[in-house]
Amino acid sequence: MTQVGQDTLGTRSTMNVGGKDYAYYSFAKAAEKIGDVSRLPFSMKVLLENLLRFEDGGFTVSTDDIKAVADWQKNPVTGAEIQYRPARVLLQDFTGVPCVVDLAAMRDAIKSLGGDTSKINPQVPVNLVIDHSVMVDEFGHPKAFEENVEIEYQRNLERYDFLKWGSKSLANFYAVPPGTGIC
Repeated sequence: MTQVGQDTLGTRSTMNVGGKDYAYYSFAKAAEKIGDVSRLPFSMKVLLENLLRFEDGGFTVSTDDIKAVADWQKNPVTGAEIQYRPARVLLQDFTGVPCVVDLAAMRDAIKSLGGDTSKINPQVPVNLVIDHSVMVDEFGHPKAFEENVEIEYQRNLERYDFLKWGSKSLANFYAVPPGTGIC
């Protein structure tokens, strides 16, 4: 496991299984710093582990964010945001294309200000699965499917080219081509 955060609370530990070291974030060590977390619901423990893993001194996750989750049972309606940071984001193209458009717009804005456009990227790995939109134009013969797929590519060329640009230009972004995955 790659160490991501700063581990300000000192909760990162390792265990050896079958000759290989694995990192984990110890709730026992966390409890020494932030109080008992053993009675948190499992869903809150998942969030707590995520915050311990990604705590970075407050840039995205602070120790106060961690303490807010640990104190959830004392005050479950605080309204405090949970700085959850997923390890990966999976998008289908209906929701993913607008995300890539936003990133492209941010790059254009940075470029117009003379900035480095290569710094605009998703913070975590993103996989966008491009859905098929095959319509039946050809039917009743052995090559009908291939011809319908070819027509689909012609109809969606601009969108597919844009997502291909995203895959090549954005770090942490990969577009799964049509016909190779489903979301």
